[in-house]
Order: sequence, then C-alpha cells, then structure tokens
Amino acid sequence: MLWIEKGGPVIWILVAYSVLGLTIIASRYLQLLFTRRSDLTISPQRWHAGAEKRIVDQLRSVLRVQGHSPELRATAAHLIQAEMKPFESGLKTVAVLANTAPLLGLLGTITGMIKAFQVIEDAGGKVDAMALAGGIWEAMLTTGVGLSVAIPLLILLHFLESALGRYHWHLHQAAALVLNRSESVDIADDEELEEWESVADVL
Repeated sequence: MLWIEKGGPVIWILVAYSVLGLTIIASRYLQLLFTRRSDLTISPQRWHAGAEKRIVDQLRSVLRVQGHSPELRATAAHLIQAEMKPFESGLKTVAVLANTAPLLGLLGTITGMIKAFQVIEDAGGKVDAMALAGGIWEAMLTTGVGLSVAIPLLILLHFLESALGRYHWHLHQAAALVLNRSESVDIADDEELEEWESVADVL
C-alpha cells in the first residue's frame, strides 16, 4: 500500500476506476453467463423461456393482429434492442474509464514533476540526487498505474463486446425465423397461422 500513498490522490482515483470498471464488466459477464438461451436448431415451440422465445412469441402476436406489414421488421429490431439494453448498460462507462485512465496517470506525472522542479528551485539548484530521484519515481508511478488500469479494462471490454455481439446475432436469428416465413406466407387468420407454425417446426 506504500505505492498508493506515494502516488497521491491520483492513485486513489485510478484504484476507484479499476474497481468500478471491473465490477461492471464482471456483472455483465455473469448476467450473460446465466442467461438461458434457446437452441435454434429445434422448433420454437420447444424452446425454453428466454429472450429468443419472447421475441418470437411477440412477433407472432403481432402477426395474428396485423398480418405481415413493413413495420414488422422495425418491431423485431425494437424487441431485440429491448433485450440487449440490460447487457449494454454501463459499457460506455467502462470505455470512458479505460480511455481516461492513462490521461489521468499522465496528469499525475506532470503534477509530480512540477513539484519536483519546485523543490529544485527552492533549493537553488543544490538538490540531493536521491531526493530528486525519489520525487521523479513518485511522479512516474501514476502513469504506470494508469496504464495498468486501462489495459485490462480495454481487453476485458473487447471480449465482453464480442460475446454480446454473438448474443445479439442469436436474437436476430430467432427473429428471422418469423420474419422470413412471414414474408413468404400470408397469415390472415388463426387457421393459417397454425399451418405456418407447423411449417416453422422443421426450421
């Protein structure tokens, strides 16, 4: 903990950056990990409760009421966005923390160097080399900590965004089961809808 005390307030801010960023990333990873996903290779009727099933069920409800319409794709996009929103919450915050951590570390280094040169000025140029080296070491410490905070956050954020991208594609595939069939089959009443759903079972 000595290096934290020597780094001054900037180090404490960077530690808070790290804790907050890692907490957000870990919570999103766990949220995604425990989210139940449907197997798209089987029929929607056999899917367990999950985002894919909710999207398909809601699109089918729209089809029962309105039939196929140009607004159906917009509805699907809205449903997918609603399902993705909880996972994307906080990601912009992590990006801001990761991008500003090196700058904050650099700011700490600059302020530390200013203090070191003030010591030289006050001593009239006669400064102990060991004391000066210690001051510079403390100043450079903030840059090192800033990079140590930013690099892991950026790497973990990249992997999380990749995982969310795959989940987003999964939701699009589920919606496509309805959209693609609705464009080729005119669903005007419940009887035709039941016939269409029996065809969807083999998709």
